Amino acid sequence: MKKKNLWVSLCLSAALFLGACGSDATDTADSAAGSATDASGQVTVESIKEAGVLKVGVKEDVPNFGLRNTETNEIEGFEIDIAKKLAEEILGDAEAIELVPVTAKTRGPLLDNGEVDMIIATFTVTEERKETYNFSDAYYVDAVGLLVKKDKGYAGLADMDGATVGVAQSSTTADAIAAEAEQYGITLSYSEFATYPEIKAALDSGRVDAFSVDRSILAGYLDDSTQILKDRFATQDYGVATKKSNTELATAVNDLITAWGEDGTLDALTTEWGLGE
Repeated sequence: MKKKNLWVSLCLSAALFLGACGSDATDTADSAAGSATDASGQVTVESIKEAGVLKVGVKEDVPNFGLRNTETNEIEGFEIDIAKKLAEEILGDAEAIELVPVTAKTRGPLLDNGEVDMIIATFTVTEERKETYNFSDAYYVDAVGLLVKKDKGYAGLADMDGATVGVAQSSTTADAIAAEAEQYGITLSYSEFATYPEIKAALDSGRVDAFSVDRSILAGYLDDSTQILKDRFATQDYGVATKKSNTELATAVNDLITAWGEDGTLDALTTEWGLGE
């Protein structure tokens, strides 16, 4: 199993903005050129072939999905393997790929601006987002959860009236929690952070009472002092996102994701990365 220790990547929060971990030619958001387009301005399978590289926005701070290995400086994970399989199908070479680190806040703008051809970055499919982007069928299904310090004594969300919850900027998590909290008649406040390591640090220092995101992501941040509460709410479908105008590319990607779901490829990758356990 390829599970990675989260705190191998302590420098990630700085790396996202200051380049503390460094980068290389195939792994940078500072590419001189954007995504490859055809004469009509669309990114297509053929235009990617002509460019010779597939540019994919990925996470670098999510254990088992997309996490930078500070020893090799490579981003590794379930979603990285999906990106490489797409590169192999389109270009015949799994390494003909440029991985562009994104956060929940930057992934949409980078796709809008044409810096990447697609996003594979724990991007939850919602009806609102489908008005702006094309999404493939889900390659992974999760649910929102809560990571808390054990010494808080919380048994579940119902115990957390008045708590402050740390969430990622531009994520849908706060809305999901608020809807659930309303059913319990409790009031919560929220604090937004740019990266997941920053939320975990805020939890450890007591600046927030809980860290909330999808449960499989939280599992990568567990340690002896924390626990994931039993609560599961707001099913999260992760899809590959492409620009709304790039319909031909979206169809090609979706066909591959669907086929991999049917032939067991996705199940094999989730097992390999220890997801869904």
